[in-house]
Amino acid sequence: MDADTREDARLGRVTEVAGRSGFVARGVVYALVGVLALRIAFGAGGEEADRQGALHQVAEQPFGTVLLWVLAVGFVGMALWRASTAVFGEAGQKKTGSRVLSAGRAVFYGFVAWGTAAYAAGSGGGSDSDSTSKDWTATTLGLPGGRWLVGTAGLVLAGVGAAIAVRAVQRRFLRKLDTGSMRPRTRSAVTGTGVSGNVARGAVYAAAGAFVVVAAVRFDPDRARGMDDTLRSFAGSAAGPWLLVVVAAGLVLYGVFSFASARWRRF
Repeated sequence: MDADTREDARLGRVTEVAGRSGFVARGVVYALVGVLALRIAFGAGGEEADRQGALHQVAEQPFGTVLLWVLAVGFVGMALWRASTAVFGEAGQKKTGSRVLSAGRAVFYGFVAWGTAAYAAGSGGGSDSDSTSKDWTATTLGLPGGRWLVGTAGLVLAGVGAAIAVRAVQRRFLRKLDTGSMRPRTRSAVTGTGVSGNVARGAVYAAAGAFVVVAAVRFDPDRARGMDDTLRSFAGSAAGPWLLVVVAAGLVLYGVFSFASARWRRF
């Protein structure tokens, strides 16, 4: 093995560890958001069911600040791994569209890492999801053509949510997992968490996108909703709080699926 090959192998191991740590961090946050949403559904929760609420829950645990820094490092790892896939491609996939998507995810997780680190440092880590959504909508609506920009963003977000749900039902996520090393029962369990979790996540994205579209149509930024208000809207549907229970349970399962991805994802 020559020096370049050894260097490539070493870099591959580093990015793999970074990616796996990122999936663990993502799993923790989604599982906690799901638990917070379940508490809201049963009338026992006053916490925001979003990333800020999840970080608050972590902070309240013994050694909470240390755990927050661990999560921040995990999200940094996710950002670095996504950046590497944007440059080199992921598991043999060299399509330009996939690389652009990876670049966008790298930027997103970079902001998540920054927000988590800021929270750990005691500066709050930014606004909650609902305030952020309303502030962005209000600012964008004030721009020339802002209503069209907001409407387009809402349609894109709703489309992404629908695509996530459809791809989940098609079980396309299994292509990125080393299913050959799983036992049959393990594969069934991972498949179940992947389908349920991604459908729930897609539903939240689609609903949030729909609220953004309504905000554009009504020219009212208060119509936009972040994750917390979007989840609470499920409880106000015709199905009552049970729809929120189903979606919240799905988010918990998505957290479990993220842990499975940390174990079996192909890198």
